[in-house]
Amino acid sequence: MTDHNSPAGAVGGGQPSGQPGSFGPSQQQPQQAWQGQGQQAPVPQQAPAPQQPQPLPSDAARAQVAAAWVRSTPRAGQAAVPSLPPRETRPQGESKKEKRERERAARKAAYEQKKAEKEQRKRGGTATAATAAATAPAPTPSPTTAAQHPPQHGHQAPAPSSSTMSLRATAAPTTGATSPAAGAVTPGAVTPGPASPGQAGPRPAPARDFDVPKPGGRISGGGRRTHVALRATLLITTCVFALGSCGVMGLVIGKSSGTTTAGLDSSDATRYRLTEFPTEQAAAFAEQYAQLCMTFSPDTSSARRTDLARYASAGVDPDCGWSGEGTSKALSVTWDGTAEKLPEYGDHGRYIGVQVRTDDGALTTLTVPVYVQNLKTGEGMRVSGDVGQMPLPAAADVPEVDQGDEVVDDTLSTQLQKEVLPGYFQAWGASDTTAMARFLTPDATLTATTGLAGRLTGPQIGTVVALVPASAQDTKPYAYDAGQAVQVRVTVDWTDAKGVAVRRAYRMTMVNTAQGWFIKDVRGGVLDAEGGRADDDTDSDIATGTAAPSAGASGSPSASASSSAAVPSSTAKPAKP
Repeated sequence: MTDHNSPAGAVGGGQPSGQPGSFGPSQQQPQQAWQGQGQQAPVPQQAPAPQQPQPLPSDAARAQVAAAWVRSTPRAGQAAVPSLPPRETRPQGESKKEKRERERAARKAAYEQKKAEKEQRKRGGTATAATAAATAPAPTPSPTTAAQHPPQHGHQAPAPSSSTMSLRATAAPTTGATSPAAGAVTPGAVTPGPASPGQAGPRPAPARDFDVPKPGGRISGGGRRTHVALRATLLITTCVFALGSCGVMGLVIGKSSGTTTAGLDSSDATRYRLTEFPTEQAAAFAEQYAQLCMTFSPDTSSARRTDLARYASAGVDPDCGWSGEGTSKALSVTWDGTAEKLPEYGDHGRYIGVQVRTDDGALTTLTVPVYVQNLKTGEGMRVSGDVGQMPLPAAADVPEVDQGDEVVDDTLSTQLQKEVLPGYFQAWGASDTTAMARFLTPDATLTATTGLAGRLTGPQIGTVVALVPASAQDTKPYAYDAGQAVQVRVTVDWTDAKGVAVRRAYRMTMVNTAQGWFIKDVRGGVLDAEGGRADDDTDSDIATGTAAPSAGASGSPSASASSSAAVPSSTAKPAKP
């Protein structure tokens, strides 16, 4: 067994007995590496004498030596455990001040290198390794670090600078130029040897027309001024577009939100009877005056004159054309819808047409000139002239209705006349809902279920006409499907509350069901298919004659008054308006 305390077997290699050797890297200089490369070994810097390591107890030294020997010696059947590179730690003897100075020197070297690269890019070239080596000062290791951690053959000692500096120093291409610091080799640095035949040398940089800037960097060649001008141009353009968009949007919104009034010309106003004149109020005023004018009697002449004076102007006939003889009473006065513009007063005057029905049954039309002072409120109305009597509007002949396409089912008409309609109209006249329910469909209308509430009684079914639908006209006898609707025209003779018989006509909708025919709807009025006119010229002349005075300017009674007085009221036949 080897005596580890002897000088030959001690790990320290030449250390006296009882003193263990240092367990760091080998203290010998790696001269073999420089000789193998064919280069002159750099002269190491003179470092102060290293401090003597602290002696360890003999038991602890033996334990460390035994553990190192066991780790380095592989056993049978086991692979050798590779030794790990030394961990890069701060030297034990380095103080905080030295550390700060070292970091400051590294930062300054990085800054100088960036500055040199920037200047080189401005000139259009590339930074050389010689320039970078000359600019960046080599960090000086502390004496304690150099003494305690000398470089070991086969291992590369970590550089005392930052990781950024190490990467840039390695990546920088070497050139033939030398610098003052090129001859000195920093301890721990590795100098690349000549390239082997299997390895390719550094590629020359290809020629480029322009430099591509880094992401987020400035464009080369322009400098800071070009960058600021580009940013200002983009900002101003964006602001101009934003202001223009806001202006256009404001104009559109302002134009669309404004109140616009549709323009109407005189033809549109005439067509739709649009005017600022208060026509309805003036028509009501003219109706009141016409009723006083057409109602006269010798017993009430004084009161009548007073009432007329409240409506008329100063020059209007105070008796409204009455001569003081005869009597008349206006039963109904209605505006006929005409309003002719009064040219003398412009928009403040109208000729209002009024129809008057008197107690003798005659119907006449009076034209009353009305003046209105305030068009907005309708105040200040006056009858500004004498009334005029006009004929009734011309009556036209009604055209005949073509009923050639209608098909009447006489069998159904007779069935409805005898079985369905008598019971229904009896209940409908009295508004008997219980009795009507036997004749109505579930979806019957309101008019079919309401009734007359006893105003008419004793219905007698007259003519019944059942029209065959177009879908059932091809079959004879006519067959109706379930749910088929049929239109029916009916005339009914009623008795009113005074016992007078009256005849009324109705339009009905009947629906066929499995239980029979039921009523869905009832409407009043039946169209006359014959058309034409019922009166003649003689009847029209009698109807237009009245006992009313004419509206002459002199105020004298008209000749028609005396002629109409000779016609008895019982023979006067009212004309259709």
